Amino acid sequence: MPKFDIAGKRKIWFIISLLIIIPGLISMLIRGFNFGIDFTGGTIIDLKFENPVSITQIRSSLKPYGLDGAIIQLSGETSSVESSTDVMIRTTDLEENERKEIMSSIKTQVGNYQVMREEKVGATIGGELILNAVMALVISWLLIILYIAYRFEFRFGIAAVIALFHDILIVLTFFSITQRQIDSSFVAALLTIVGYSINDTIVIFDRIRENLKLHFKRAGELNEIVNRSIFQTLTRSLYTVFTCLFTTFALYFFGGETTKDFAFALIIGFASGCYSSIFIASPLWLTLKNWRK
Repeated sequence: MPKFDIAGKRKIWFIISLLIIIPGLISMLIRGFNFGIDFTGGTIIDLKFENPVSITQIRSSLKPYGLDGAIIQLSGETSSVESSTDVMIRTTDLEENERKEIMSSIKTQVGNYQVMREEKVGATIGGELILNAVMALVISWLLIILYIAYRFEFRFGIAAVIALFHDILIVLTFFSITQRQIDSSFVAALLTIVGYSINDTIVIFDRIRENLKLHFKRAGELNEIVNRSIFQTLTRSLYTVFTCLFTTFALYFFGGETTKDFAFALIIGFASGCYSSIFIASPLWLTLKNWRK
């Protein structure tokens, strides 16, 4: 049996998660979230500059106003990867005075331009779409429970879904506390995290099932079975999470400003997914198993 008793110390792992999640829930209730323009709507401005400009130049002129996270796109026949004369800026809803000040700043710092279009737009992710996304997530969890119950047993399915819910709460906690912006890419990040986490959890559950068939009658100790299964798959779990994290850290540090929040969500989610697969899902299954007894 492995020297480190992961299953036996499961209360410690549960408490560690609660120490992160409870302050997060309090922050969600008090501070809420910093929703981006995909959720709140905003302002679209199309500008045509006299000379080609880059996204970096536009973003630098918006930074003093806290708008460096705005969506900036280059377009037109003269556009390239680095610069263009046609620029579309999508940012949060601006008051008239604030808009004039920002436009003046762009002209001073970047160059002369002609305003081609300026309008306010509604949220692209409406309340109905959010509700549909939540319903889809809940339905997927129910299907996960049914599938795992069929392939393994019902308690495996419950433990897996609770671990997924744990990962989502961890990501929401960090976004609420840090007040990072939540936009449509955040929804994509959550779905990616769910897929990663359940895959890692299933690998460990499958090993537990195999070990139950091989050793349970001889050993008779579920703690030992769970610990053996976790350590047999530990190398695979660590290799997977480090590979994902290396790539995501590269995206975070070397990608553009618009990808930082997406990459940050993946970093937190991948780390939490690895933690929950090892320290939450399997020990939680063991707890449910013991409760039945």
